[in-house]
Amino acid sequence: MTVNNLLILTAKHLFPFMPTINDARALWNTVQDGLRTHSAYQSWIEPIVCDGGDDESLSLVAPSYIGELWVNRNYQELLTNHITLAAGRNMRYTLRAAETLTVPESKPSAEPAAPPAAPREPRPVVTPAAIKSCNTFENFIVGPENELAHSASLAVANDPGKTYTPLFIYGATGLGKTHLMHAIAHAVLRHSPDSRILYVTSEVFTNDYITAVQERGLPAFRRRYRDTDVLLIDDIHFLAGKERTQEEFFHTFNELHNYHRQIVLTSDRPVSEITSLEDRLVSRFSWGYTADIGSPRLETRMAILRKKAGLCGLELSPKVIEFLATRISRNVRNLEGAILRLHGYKNLGREITPQSTEEVLHDLLIEEVREQITAEGVQKRVAEYYRISLADMTGKRRTAQVAFPRQVAMSLCVNLTSMSLTAIGEAFGGRDHGTVIHARRVVEERCATNPGTKREVDFLIDRISKQRC
Repeated sequence: MTVNNLLILTAKHLFPFMPTINDARALWNTVQDGLRTHSAYQSWIEPIVCDGGDDESLSLVAPSYIGELWVNRNYQELLTNHITLAAGRNMRYTLRAAETLTVPESKPSAEPAAPPAAPREPRPVVTPAAIKSCNTFENFIVGPENELAHSASLAVANDPGKTYTPLFIYGATGLGKTHLMHAIAHAVLRHSPDSRILYVTSEVFTNDYITAVQERGLPAFRRRYRDTDVLLIDDIHFLAGKERTQEEFFHTFNELHNYHRQIVLTSDRPVSEITSLEDRLVSRFSWGYTADIGSPRLETRMAILRKKAGLCGLELSPKVIEFLATRISRNVRNLEGAILRLHGYKNLGREITPQSTEEVLHDLLIEEVREQITAEGVQKRVAEYYRISLADMTGKRRTAQVAFPRQVAMSLCVNLTSMSLTAIGEAFGGRDHGTVIHARRVVEERCATNPGTKREVDFLIDRISKQRC
């Protein structure tokens, strides 16, 4: 006789039927005991309680909608198998969410209850206008490129301050980092309405700090940022180089972390690549969990388009969906912008086809191409064309053989990318924006007076735009 058969026979003896709620709870306790060593137990299965059942099904309750969604999506088969094993017969379960739960008396805690925390005056989210109502977990499309970030965000929303603190999410602009931060805020408020949540960008944090110093309002500033349950700060990389602001955030971080409050940070790059950031902050940002978000794959982009179109009542043909997903490949925000623009076009009584879509979204599609072109790619193509080394693009040599190709590359970065003048200068060896402006002017004047130079530049523009380097 196998171990499983023996367990089933034992379960049949223990639970031949379940006429009372205590029998159902006892069965659920057995199931939980069997899953105690599973990686998902503490975060997702332990919080679930049983509020009844019959001889065919257990009625289970999760502490939040997020818990219900996540368990049903990822652990349905696992729970069904363990319930069947514990009961000794085929059984299923139903799982629903509840805003507030009390632990049933039939399952006493193994540890004494902690003393109640000092009461605090209830306060809703500090910045409700900054958190978009549509940015919820339900509206977030999960794909292979963002699955880890999504899972970590769900875990944080389910148990703030206990699972991952800080949670550090990084990825390029427009891929969903801010959406996940807003989703965390919505989920926390859904099952804990009195939670104190603050969502700001690092620029707002910096400006608030400067104002507090100038107006002698540091005590109020510190209360605002440290008396929170969940602190969400977007674009934390903008703290780089701001020494006094980093000092203040260091102490804010420490206080929140010491009191097991939740901290969520986003950046456009890994923490190790944020230059001019103090080592002690780099260390603390790595204490919790780091998750990256990559550019969505074609299938994910198509799913996003269907979801966004459905939310605004817009019907798009498969050909239009495929066209958009193929032409807009890096930025989810651009996908949303495309849907909104097509929705307005449809309201004018126009037909949406791949051809009309290309006409309506002409500037957006050009901007998408610009976002795919990088300074490094431009430098490589220009260096190959003029047969100079790639290192010369960022070096200090000023010979005519090197200086003009470098100026061409800078000018192309201005015209073909969405980078700022300062960012372009940094990409070319730390040069200032004035140098970039001068380079563009030189190239334009040469093209106006020298047809050969204009042909060279036009050829490079065509090649770089097509290759999207």
